[in-house]
Amino acid sequence: MNEALKELLDLLDLEQIELDIFRGRSPEERIQRVFGGQVAAQALVAAGRTVPKDRNVHSLHAYFIRPGDPAVPIVYNVERLRDGRSFTTRRIVAIQHGKAIFTMSASFHVAEEGVTHQASAMPRVPDPETLPTFQDRMYELAGDNPELREWFTRPRPVDARYVSPLTWEAYKNPDLRSAETNVWFRYQADLPDDPLLHVVLAAYASDFTLVDTILLAHGMAWGASNIMGASLDHAMWFHRPFRADDWLLYAQESPWSGGARGLARGEMFTASGELVVSVVQEAMIRLTK
Repeated sequence: MNEALKELLDLLDLEQIELDIFRGRSPEERIQRVFGGQVAAQALVAAGRTVPKDRNVHSLHAYFIRPGDPAVPIVYNVERLRDGRSFTTRRIVAIQHGKAIFTMSASFHVAEEGVTHQASAMPRVPDPETLPTFQDRMYELAGDNPELREWFTRPRPVDARYVSPLTWEAYKNPDLRSAETNVWFRYQADLPDDPLLHVVLAAYASDFTLVDTILLAHGMAWGASNIMGASLDHAMWFHRPFRADDWLLYAQESPWSGGARGLARGEMFTASGELVVSVVQEAMIRLTK
C-alpha cells in the first residue's frame, strides 16, 4: 500500500465529536481547493456510521455549495431522516467557517431478491495492465514546468489507466477531441471486506475524471485553457457489491454543455462486465479572460 492510499484511508477515518457529528480533515495542499470526491467520501462515511451494518448504501445525491478550505477541519452533521423496515435515509451537511459547503442525501437498503437485467454493455477496451499509468502519460505532457511535473506525477491513491486521450493531449491535438472517456482504475492494496469502504472509495474516484470528459469535447485542459470550473452536483447509484481493489472500468460521456454548465455521466463495470455503479454530475465551466 503506497503512502498516498494510507493517507486517504486515514482521512476517511473520521473523528466522532458528538452523536451524529463527525470531523474530518484534508491533506496539506497548496494547488487546489478541497477535492470534491474527498468531501463526498467523508460525508458518506459519516452517514454510514449511523446506519445498521446490514444496510448498504444504494444511492446518494449531493450538491457542492461553497469551495472547501483545506486549512481547516470539516464538520459533518448527520440528520436521521428515516429508519424504515427496508430503507434508511440520511442527510449530511458539511460545514466550514460556520457555513454549509456541501450537502448530501444518502439512502441505504437491506439486501433483497428481485428481478435482474443489465441493458448497458461494457465497452470493448484494452486490458488495464497493457496501458501506461496516468503519471507516465502526464510526465512528458507537463514539459519543463517543474510544478506541473510534480503535481501530475506525485504518488496517488488510485491507479488510473486511461484508454481515451487525456485533456492535455486533446488540447495539443484537436483531432483527439471526444465527448467520451474510458478509464480503468483500482486501489492497489488488499482492502478490508467492509462494503461501505469500497463504495466510499468508488465515490472518491468518481469525481476525478467526469468534468474532464466535458473539457475533452472542447479541447480544453486545466491549467492550459482560460477556464474556471467546479462541480455543482453529483449523484450515484450502487447496483451490486464490488471491490475497489479490483479493476473497474469507468465509462463516461458528456451529452451536453452550455450556459457555463456541462453535464457528464458515467458507468462503472467490473472486469467481467458487470455494471456496478451509475454516476451523473453537472459542473460549472466558465470561460475567463
